[in-house]
Amino acid sequence: MHARSRRSFFSRLAHLASAALGGLVLLSAAAPALAQGYPTRPITLIVPWGAGGGTDATARIIASLLEKDLGQPVTVVNRTGGSGVVGHAAIASAAPDGYTIGLATVEIGMMHWQGLTELTGASYTPIGLVNADPAGIQVRADAPYKSLAELLAAIKANPGKHKASGTGQGGIWHLAIAGLLRDQKIDPAAVPWVPSNGAAPGLQDMVAGGVDIAPVSLPEARSLIDAGKVKSLAIMADKPAGLYPNVPTLKAAIGSDWTMAAWRGIVAPKGIPNDARDKLAAAVKKVAASKEYTEFMASRGFGVTYAGPEDFGKFMAKSDAELGATMKAVGIAK
Repeated sequence: MHARSRRSFFSRLAHLASAALGGLVLLSAAAPALAQGYPTRPITLIVPWGAGGGTDATARIIASLLEKDLGQPVTVVNRTGGSGVVGHAAIASAAPDGYTIGLATVEIGMMHWQGLTELTGASYTPIGLVNADPAGIQVRADAPYKSLAELLAAIKANPGKHKASGTGQGGIWHLAIAGLLRDQKIDPAAVPWVPSNGAAPGLQDMVAGGVDIAPVSLPEARSLIDAGKVKSLAIMADKPAGLYPNVPTLKAAIGSDWTMAAWRGIVAPKGIPNDARDKLAAAVKKVAASKEYTEFMASRGFGVTYAGPEDFGKFMAKSDAELGATMKAVGIAK
């Protein structure tokens, strides 16, 4: 091979090697983009309750905000039936890959005590608590009780005289007042429960004089409180509500540590990959702190309460134990 040919050959070889090396550099730079990790496809968010309700509305604002953060569509699917059992079961039994999540509600700590399912909060991977609306003790504005202590004294003095309403038999608000009475060493039967199809009819019945107490959330009683027809004696929470900061907690009112709230939180099936759990948890935390979410919840009168995966898991376990003890006390646990 002539000297010129050799130089040409080695020059071409060097050029090819350089091109190959450049290609490897480009591939390595593209690798993170090609392997972005979770999520790489759309996510389904299951809601155990019907379209148009408060839980559905909460799920839809969360889904829209998760989409922005995760870069994938998040589709809300309503799976109703069985008093919440169908939807909660659909979340628990979905493939544990992070592509099906759900908005669990307080009922997950109630249904198994009633023998409706074996599912509990421990059946899921907790992602984040996003809402809690504590029960309050509402009475008519013209009721003679100036404080919760006065109302409890009247109940003790006249068992069976003071009726309460705000949900169905064994619903969250029924359990709230039954648990409070039990905590105060008063027989829960001392306040007969009048079932209703929710807080609104229960409150209207109270204003009309049919019942005396509506142990529903402050947001649900808001319009009647603002209209001067209802007053709130206390809230079953650890701290005062932003909506009415002057309403005392049970601790402040009567020294009780009893709390009870309707709540909602994002969960996933057991055993999802750690990277998916962590990515979802970080995204849900951002949602709960976002202006869009807090303003939306405020417009609905819902409280924003956030807890991360570990604390949410503990919260569900505590809620379950308290609900179970109360349901046994009022005779509705199987």
